[in-house]
Amino acid sequence: MVYFYVVSALALLLGLIAANLIPTGVGLNIDPRSIDTSSIAGYVTAAKDQGVVAFLLNIIPVTMVDAFAKGAILQVVVVAALFGVALIYLGERARAVKDLVDQLTRVVFSIVEMIVKLSPIGAFGAMAFTVGRFGLHSLLPLLKLVLLFYGSCLAFVLIVLVPIARHVGFSILKFCRYILDEILLFLSIANSEALLPRLMEKLERMGVPKSVVGLVVPTGYSFNLAGSSIYFTLCVIFIAQATNTALPLDRQLLILLIAMLMSKGATGFTGAGFVVLAGTLSAMPDIPMAGLALLLGIDPFMQRGRGLVNYIGNGVAAIAIAAWEKDLDIAELNRHLNLGPDGDVAVAPTAPGPHLQKGSAVDGSDGGAAPAGTK
Repeated sequence: MVYFYVVSALALLLGLIAANLIPTGVGLNIDPRSIDTSSIAGYVTAAKDQGVVAFLLNIIPVTMVDAFAKGAILQVVVVAALFGVALIYLGERARAVKDLVDQLTRVVFSIVEMIVKLSPIGAFGAMAFTVGRFGLHSLLPLLKLVLLFYGSCLAFVLIVLVPIARHVGFSILKFCRYILDEILLFLSIANSEALLPRLMEKLERMGVPKSVVGLVVPTGYSFNLAGSSIYFTLCVIFIAQATNTALPLDRQLLILLIAMLMSKGATGFTGAGFVVLAGTLSAMPDIPMAGLALLLGIDPFMQRGRGLVNYIGNGVAAIAIAAWEKDLDIAELNRHLNLGPDGDVAVAPTAPGPHLQKGSAVDGSDGGAAPAGTK
């Protein structure tokens, strides 16, 4: 949790700095009263349940089934944690249940992966609304916002994730190459949650312990959303600038604190980021909620950027925390990264045994020479 909150805070701060250095919304001079808010009514309604008290109470599920039916990711995490503790307590008596859950998880995510391929269809309709309402000149600031967002995401990777990877002892470029198939697939379906099992599988193949992967990656999708954090601060400042709303330093710091709270659990269903953004604005009454309509058309284009940073960031988090726990062999990890996913499949796994410490030997033997013919 310390890792998650520190990284999220850096992402929020980076978005805030970028929005002030490059004020993309200045000059639009949009009157909030002229904006048709019917297109965002659903998001605003959903955001009413994002207050602090409701947020904390919403973590507690009504029933196990209800948490999954509503798609409430925080409730699902609580149910999963309790279910996991029960499986650990029961041990071998619950082996059949554990295997069944593993197989059901793969089936469910395969179904989700098929469904979300249709999600980008409505993007051009939303763009048509923005252009038709405010004219072609409104596209330039929106395009600048999209470019600023992707530039901020790249800066976050270089300033935050690259130093973390170097400290642990691996290359983030090689890591991205290792999960390149998942990255390309995500760019087409724009849903990183559907690729969650594939990320977990590859992390385990690299040598990250299953216990670390199983806790860090799913929990990170509620608490370690760096891409979403950058998106929140950039968009809130953009709406304020576009509607000529003054935001002194103390108000911007308040935005950071609110976004830090609201960003937790900002995944789990289509449009979740937009709902959380509406929830953030609802806590800032001086910023017009109607400004959300300006972002409706470009949100699908930024969704890919924030999801990709979330995806890569959670993979890096799992590796970093495994190293923090001294439960990761860095040399073995780098061997897998150098081979790549295709070459890695052809290599026989090392013999089972206790997890090796950072920097220990990885020849799979007790110190003698490896048997002839082994890869």
